[in-house]
Amino acid sequence: MPSFALIRDLIGPPTPTDQVGPTAPITQAGPAAATDAASPAAPADPGETLETLRELVAVGEVLVLTGAGISTASGIPDYRDTEGRLRHARPMMFDRFRDDPEDRRRYWARSHLGWQRIAAARPNRGHLAVTNLQRAGLLRGVVTQNVDGLHTAAGTHGVIDLHGRLDTVVCLGCGDRRPRLEVALRLDVVNPGFRDLVDRSGDRPDGDVVLTDDQVADFEVVACRRCGGVLKPDVVFFGEHVPRERFRRSLALLERSRSLLVLGSSLMVGSGYRFVTAARRRGVAVAIVSQGVTRGDGSAQVRSFGDVADVLEHLTAQLRGARPHQPSSREVVGLTNTGR
Repeated sequence: MPSFALIRDLIGPPTPTDQVGPTAPITQAGPAAATDAASPAAPADPGETLETLRELVAVGEVLVLTGAGISTASGIPDYRDTEGRLRHARPMMFDRFRDDPEDRRRYWARSHLGWQRIAAARPNRGHLAVTNLQRAGLLRGVVTQNVDGLHTAAGTHGVIDLHGRLDTVVCLGCGDRRPRLEVALRLDVVNPGFRDLVDRSGDRPDGDVVLTDDQVADFEVVACRRCGGVLKPDVVFFGEHVPRERFRRSLALLERSRSLLVLGSSLMVGSGYRFVTAARRRGVAVAIVSQGVTRGDGSAQVRSFGDVADVLEHLTAQLRGARPHQPSSREVVGLTNTGR
Protein backbone atom coordinates (compact mmCIF):
# COMPACT_ATOMS: atom_id res chain seq x y z
CA MET A 1 0.00 0.00 0.00
CA PRO A 2 1.45 3.42 -0.89
CA SER A 3 2.59 5.37 2.15
CA PHE A 4 2.05 9.01 2.92
CA ALA A 5 5.69 9.49 1.97
CA LEU A 6 4.66 8.60 -1.60
CA ILE A 7 2.06 11.36 -1.54
CA ARG A 8 4.69 13.74 -0.17
CA ASP A 9 6.93 12.78 -3.09
CA LEU A 10 4.06 13.22 -5.57
CA ILE A 11 3.45 16.74 -4.30
CA GLY A 12 7.16 17.24 -4.76
CA PRO A 13 9.77 19.78 -3.74
CA PRO A 14 8.93 23.46 -3.46
CA THR A 15 9.08 25.48 -6.65
CA PRO A 16 8.88 29.24 -7.22
CA THR A 17 5.41 30.55 -7.99
CA ASP A 18 4.49 33.10 -10.57
CA GLN A 19 2.15 36.00 -9.96
CA VAL A 20 -1.57 35.42 -10.26
CA GLY A 21 -3.27 38.76 -10.57
CA PRO A 22 -4.85 41.32 -12.87
CA THR A 23 -1.92 41.20 -15.28
CA ALA A 24 -2.04 37.45 -15.81
CA PRO A 25 -2.80 36.67 -19.48
CA ILE A 26 -6.24 35.39 -20.31
CA THR A 27 -6.48 31.99 -21.95
CA GLN A 28 -8.63 31.80 -25.03
CA ALA A 29 -11.28 29.10 -24.90
CA GLY A 30 -10.63 27.92 -28.42
CA PRO A 31 -9.19 24.79 -30.03
CA ALA A 32 -5.82 24.05 -28.49
CA ALA A 33 -2.63 23.08 -30.20
CA ALA A 34 -1.18 19.62 -29.79
CA THR A 35 0.04 18.82 -26.31
CA ASP A 36 3.59 19.77 -25.39
CA ALA A 37 3.61 17.19 -22.60
CA ALA A 38 5.21 13.78 -22.88
CA SER A 39 3.05 10.73 -23.51
CA PRO A 40 1.89 8.98 -20.34
CA ALA A 41 3.53 5.80 -19.16
CA ALA A 42 1.74 2.49 -19.46
CA PRO A 43 -1.33 2.39 -17.20
CA ALA A 44 -0.57 1.30 -13.64
CA ASP A 45 -2.43 -1.41 -11.81
CA PRO A 46 -5.98 -0.01 -11.31
CA GLY A 47 -6.07 -0.97 -7.65
CA GLU A 48 -2.75 0.72 -6.94
CA THR A 49 -3.83 3.81 -8.90
CA LEU A 50 -7.06 4.12 -6.91
CA GLU A 51 -5.20 3.69 -3.62
CA THR A 52 -2.69 6.37 -4.59
CA LEU A 53 -5.55 8.65 -5.62
CA ARG A 54 -7.28 8.02 -2.30
CA GLU A 55 -4.17 8.98 -0.35
CA LEU A 56 -3.68 12.08 -2.45
CA VAL A 57 -7.25 13.28 -1.85
CA ALA A 58 -7.10 12.35 1.84
CA VAL A 59 -4.45 15.03 2.33
CA GLY A 60 -7.14 17.60 1.52
CA GLU A 61 -6.91 21.05 -0.11
CA VAL A 62 -7.78 19.54 -3.51
CA LEU A 63 -8.84 21.74 -6.42
CA VAL A 64 -11.26 19.86 -8.66
CA LEU A 65 -11.44 20.75 -12.36
CA THR A 66 -14.24 19.05 -14.31
CA GLY A 67 -15.06 18.68 -17.98
CA ALA A 68 -17.75 17.22 -20.20
CA GLY A 69 -16.95 13.64 -19.19
CA ILE A 70 -18.54 14.09 -15.78
CA SER A 71 -21.90 15.07 -17.30
CA THR A 72 -22.31 12.40 -19.99
CA ALA A 73 -24.06 10.13 -17.49
CA SER A 74 -26.66 12.90 -17.14
CA GLY A 75 -27.46 12.55 -20.85
CA ILE A 76 -25.38 15.48 -22.08
CA PRO A 77 -23.14 14.57 -25.05
CA ASP A 78 -19.43 15.42 -24.90
CA TYR A 79 -17.32 17.13 -27.54
CA ARG A 80 -14.55 14.61 -28.07
CA ASP A 81 -13.95 10.88 -28.46
CA THR A 82 -11.50 8.86 -26.36
CA GLU A 83 -8.65 9.95 -28.64
CA GLY A 84 -9.39 13.63 -28.04
CA ARG A 85 -10.84 14.26 -31.51
CA LEU A 86 -13.93 16.41 -32.01
CA ARG A 87 -17.00 14.24 -32.60
CA HIS A 88 -18.75 16.88 -34.69
CA ALA A 89 -17.97 19.97 -36.70
CA ARG A 90 -16.32 22.76 -34.77
CA PRO A 91 -18.84 24.63 -32.57
CA MET A 92 -20.01 28.15 -33.27
CA MET A 93 -17.20 30.73 -33.08
CA PHE A 94 -17.87 33.97 -31.24
CA ASP A 95 -17.06 36.33 -34.12
CA ARG A 96 -19.47 34.49 -36.43
CA PHE A 97 -22.25 34.67 -33.85
CA ARG A 98 -21.67 38.37 -33.24
CA ASP A 99 -21.20 39.49 -36.84
CA ASP A 100 -23.45 37.29 -38.99
CA PRO A 101 -27.25 37.51 -38.49
CA GLU A 102 -27.82 34.24 -40.39
CA ASP A 103 -25.31 32.34 -38.26
CA ARG A 104 -26.93 33.86 -35.20
CA ARG A 105 -30.39 32.77 -36.38
CA ARG A 106 -29.12 29.24 -36.99
CA TYR A 107 -27.48 29.11 -33.58
CA TRP A 108 -30.56 30.31 -31.68
CA ALA A 109 -32.87 27.92 -33.54
CA ARG A 110 -30.67 24.94 -32.71
CA SER A 111 -29.94 26.08 -29.17
CA HIS A 112 -33.61 26.79 -28.45
CA LEU A 113 -34.33 23.09 -28.92
CA GLY A 114 -31.10 21.66 -27.54
CA TRP A 115 -31.21 23.70 -24.35
CA GLN A 116 -34.23 21.69 -23.27
CA ARG A 117 -31.96 18.67 -22.78
CA ILE A 118 -29.66 20.72 -20.56
CA ALA A 119 -32.57 22.15 -18.58
CA ALA A 120 -33.99 18.67 -17.97
CA ALA A 121 -30.65 17.09 -16.99
CA ARG A 122 -30.09 16.04 -13.39
CA PRO A 123 -26.86 15.52 -11.45
CA ASN A 124 -25.40 12.03 -11.67
CA ARG A 125 -23.27 9.96 -9.29
CA GLY A 126 -20.13 11.87 -10.29
CA HIS A 127 -21.56 15.27 -9.39
CA LEU A 128 -22.90 13.94 -6.10
CA ALA A 129 -19.53 12.40 -5.25
CA VAL A 130 -17.82 15.76 -5.75
CA THR A 131 -20.36 17.31 -3.37
CA ASN A 132 -19.59 14.60 -0.80
CA LEU A 133 -15.86 15.28 -1.06
CA GLN A 134 -16.55 18.96 -0.45
CA ARG A 135 -18.76 18.20 2.56
CA ALA A 136 -15.97 16.03 3.96
CA GLY A 137 -13.76 19.12 3.96
CA LEU A 138 -11.30 17.71 1.42
CA LEU A 139 -11.67 20.28 -1.38
CA ARG A 140 -10.15 23.71 -1.84
CA GLY A 141 -12.69 24.44 -4.54
CA VAL A 142 -14.46 23.25 -7.69
CA VAL A 143 -13.93 24.75 -11.16
CA THR A 144 -15.92 23.40 -14.08
CA GLN A 145 -15.57 23.85 -17.81
CA ASN A 146 -19.18 22.71 -18.20
CA VAL A 147 -22.05 25.11 -18.74
CA ASP A 148 -24.85 22.87 -17.43
CA GLY A 149 -24.96 24.01 -13.78
CA LEU A 150 -25.11 20.41 -12.54
CA HIS A 151 -22.46 20.81 -9.84
CA THR A 152 -24.53 23.54 -8.20
CA ALA A 153 -27.68 21.46 -8.64
CA ALA A 154 -25.89 18.61 -6.84
CA GLY A 155 -25.32 20.84 -3.82
CA THR A 156 -21.69 21.83 -4.38
CA HIS A 157 -21.04 25.35 -3.08
CA GLY A 158 -18.87 28.07 -4.56
CA VAL A 159 -18.52 26.47 -7.99
CA ILE A 160 -16.63 28.59 -10.50
CA ASP A 161 -18.33 28.11 -13.88
CA LEU A 162 -15.26 28.85 -15.98
CA HIS A 163 -17.15 29.01 -19.28
CA GLY A 164 -20.40 30.44 -17.89
CA ARG A 165 -23.83 28.83 -17.80
CA LEU A 166 -26.50 28.17 -20.39
CA ASP A 167 -29.35 29.05 -18.03
CA THR A 168 -28.54 32.77 -18.32
CA VAL A 169 -28.63 35.08 -21.35
CA VAL A 170 -26.57 38.27 -21.69
CA CYS A 171 -26.98 41.28 -23.99
CA LEU A 172 -23.84 42.09 -25.96
CA GLY A 173 -24.94 45.73 -26.07
CA CYS A 174 -25.85 46.77 -22.53
CA GLY A 175 -24.71 43.72 -20.55
CA ASP A 176 -28.18 43.04 -19.10
CA ARG A 177 -28.61 39.44 -17.94
CA ARG A 178 -31.89 37.55 -18.01
CA PRO A 179 -32.94 33.98 -17.16
CA ARG A 180 -32.77 31.62 -20.11
CA LEU A 181 -36.32 30.46 -19.41
CA GLU A 182 -37.61 33.99 -19.95
CA VAL A 183 -35.90 34.21 -23.35
CA ALA A 184 -37.10 30.71 -24.26
CA LEU A 185 -40.70 31.72 -23.59
CA ARG A 186 -40.28 34.79 -25.80
CA LEU A 187 -38.87 32.60 -28.58
CA ASP A 188 -41.84 30.26 -28.25
CA VAL A 189 -44.22 33.20 -28.72
CA VAL A 190 -42.59 34.42 -31.95
CA ASN A 191 -41.99 30.88 -33.25
CA PRO A 192 -45.27 29.06 -32.54
CA GLY A 193 -45.11 25.31 -33.00
CA PHE A 194 -41.37 25.28 -33.71
CA ARG A 195 -40.57 22.83 -30.92
CA ASP A 196 -43.10 20.32 -32.25
CA LEU A 197 -42.17 20.55 -35.93
CA VAL A 198 -38.51 19.66 -35.60
CA ASP A 199 -36.89 16.28 -35.05
CA ARG A 200 -34.40 16.53 -32.18
CA SER A 201 -32.63 13.21 -32.71
CA GLY A 202 -29.29 14.82 -33.59
CA ASP A 203 -28.40 16.28 -30.19
CA ARG A 204 -24.91 17.68 -29.75
CA PRO A 205 -22.92 19.05 -26.78
CA ASP A 206 -23.85 22.20 -24.88
CA GLY A 207 -27.48 22.31 -25.97
CA ASP A 208 -26.98 22.11 -29.73
CA VAL A 209 -28.98 20.01 -32.21
CA VAL A 210 -28.67 19.31 -35.92
CA LEU A 211 -31.14 21.26 -38.07
CA THR A 212 -31.34 21.86 -41.82
CA ASP A 213 -31.25 25.31 -43.41
CA ASP A 214 -34.92 24.92 -44.34
CA GLN A 215 -35.86 24.21 -40.74
CA VAL A 216 -34.23 27.39 -39.46
CA ALA A 217 -35.05 29.69 -42.39
CA ASP A 218 -38.16 31.21 -40.78
CA PHE A 219 -36.95 31.16 -37.17
CA GLU A 220 -37.21 34.57 -35.48
CA VAL A 221 -34.61 35.76 -33.00
CA VAL A 222 -35.57 38.11 -30.15
CA ALA A 223 -33.55 41.15 -29.05
CA CYS A 224 -32.72 42.69 -25.69
CA ARG A 225 -35.80 44.31 -24.17
CA ARG A 226 -33.69 47.02 -22.56
CA CYS A 227 -31.61 48.26 -25.50
CA GLY A 228 -32.56 46.18 -28.56
CA GLY A 229 -29.08 44.61 -28.63
CA VAL A 230 -27.96 41.11 -29.58
CA LEU A 231 -28.70 38.41 -27.01
CA LYS A 232 -26.25 35.56 -26.39
CA PRO A 233 -26.23 32.68 -23.92
CA ASP A 234 -23.94 33.72 -21.07
CA VAL A 235 -21.27 31.18 -21.97
CA VAL A 236 -17.76 31.49 -23.38
CA PHE A 237 -17.90 30.63 -27.06
CA PHE A 238 -14.96 29.14 -28.92
CA GLY A 239 -12.75 32.06 -29.86
CA GLU A 240 -13.96 34.13 -26.89
CA HIS A 241 -11.95 34.96 -23.75
CA VAL A 242 -12.71 33.68 -20.27
CA PRO A 243 -13.49 36.78 -18.16
CA ARG A 244 -10.28 37.98 -16.49
CA GLU A 245 -11.59 38.10 -12.93
CA ARG A 246 -13.13 34.63 -13.19
CA PHE A 247 -9.85 33.16 -14.34
CA ARG A 248 -7.92 35.03 -11.67
CA ARG A 249 -10.15 33.59 -8.93
CA SER A 250 -9.70 30.10 -10.34
CA LEU A 251 -5.92 30.30 -10.41
CA ALA A 252 -5.92 31.83 -6.93
CA LEU A 253 -7.61 28.64 -5.69
CA LEU A 254 -4.90 26.58 -7.34
CA GLU A 255 -2.30 28.73 -5.62
CA ARG A 256 -3.67 27.55 -2.26
CA SER A 257 -4.15 23.88 -3.18
CA ARG A 258 -2.04 20.81 -2.52
CA SER A 259 -3.28 18.93 -5.58
CA LEU A 260 -5.30 19.32 -8.79
CA LEU A 261 -7.87 16.61 -9.58
CA VAL A 262 -9.05 16.71 -13.22
CA LEU A 263 -12.29 14.83 -13.84
CA GLY A 264 -13.63 14.06 -17.33
CA SER A 265 -11.76 16.74 -19.25
CA SER A 266 -9.61 16.19 -22.33
CA LEU A 267 -7.83 19.48 -21.50
CA MET A 268 -7.72 20.19 -25.23
CA VAL A 269 -8.78 23.82 -24.83
CA GLY A 270 -6.29 26.26 -23.40
CA SER A 271 -8.45 27.46 -20.52
CA GLY A 272 -8.47 23.95 -19.03
CA TYR A 273 -4.92 22.93 -19.90
CA ARG A 274 -3.56 26.05 -18.28
CA PHE A 275 -4.48 24.64 -14.85
CA VAL A 276 -2.13 21.72 -15.47
CA THR A 277 0.76 23.92 -16.59
CA ALA A 278 0.18 26.25 -13.63
CA ALA A 279 0.11 23.27 -11.25
CA ARG A 280 3.37 22.00 -12.72
CA ARG A 281 5.07 25.37 -12.15
CA ARG A 282 3.85 25.47 -8.55
CA GLY A 283 4.79 21.91 -7.66
CA VAL A 284 1.12 20.97 -7.20
CA ALA A 285 0.43 17.27 -7.80
CA VAL A 286 -1.87 16.50 -10.75
CA ALA A 287 -4.30 13.57 -10.86
CA ILE A 288 -6.46 12.92 -13.94
CA VAL A 289 -9.51 10.67 -14.20
CA SER A 290 -10.78 10.34 -17.77
CA GLN A 291 -11.61 7.42 -20.07
CA GLY A 292 -9.88 9.09 -23.02
CA VAL A 293 -6.46 10.56 -23.62
CA THR A 294 -5.91 14.10 -22.36
CA ARG A 295 -3.53 16.86 -23.19
CA GLY A 296 -2.20 16.76 -19.63
CA ASP A 297 -1.38 13.05 -19.39
CA GLY A 298 2.36 13.62 -19.47
CA SER A 299 2.13 15.94 -16.46
CA ALA A 300 -0.05 13.70 -14.28
CA GLN A 301 1.41 11.95 -11.26
CA VAL A 302 -1.77 9.87 -10.92
CA ARG A 303 -3.70 8.74 -14.02
CA SER A 304 -6.92 6.69 -14.03
CA PHE A 305 -8.67 5.64 -17.24
CA GLY A 306 -11.78 4.49 -15.38
CA ASP A 307 -15.32 5.81 -15.56
CA VAL A 308 -15.43 9.12 -13.68
CA ALA A 309 -18.54 8.29 -11.63
CA ASP A 310 -17.27 4.81 -10.76
CA VAL A 311 -13.87 6.09 -9.66
CA LEU A 312 -15.42 8.89 -7.59
CA GLU A 313 -17.90 6.58 -5.91
CA HIS A 314 -15.08 4.21 -4.98
CA LEU A 315 -13.05 7.14 -3.72
CA THR A 316 -15.82 8.58 -1.56
CA ALA A 317 -16.63 5.15 -0.15
CA GLN A 318 -12.99 4.72 0.88
CA LEU A 319 -12.89 8.22 2.37
CA ARG A 320 -16.31 8.12 4.05
CA GLY A 321 -16.07 9.85 7.40
CA ALA A 322 -12.53 10.99 6.64
CA ARG A 323 -11.23 14.43 7.47
CA PRO A 324 -8.19 16.04 5.87
CA HIS A 325 -5.06 14.27 7.06
CA GLN A 326 -2.97 16.40 9.42
CA PRO A 327 0.62 15.39 8.63
CA SER A 328 3.29 15.28 11.30
CA SER A 329 6.22 17.67 11.14
CA ARG A 330 8.22 14.93 9.41
CA GLU A 331 5.52 14.35 6.79
CA VAL A 332 5.21 18.07 6.10
CA VAL A 333 8.62 18.00 4.40
CA GLY A 334 8.03 18.82 0.74
CA LEU A 335 4.60 20.39 1.41
CA THR A 336 5.71 23.81 2.62
CA ASN A 337 6.84 26.93 0.81
CA THR A 338 5.04 26.00 -2.37
CA GLY A 339 3.05 29.19 -2.71
CA ARG A 340 -0.07 27.94 -0.98
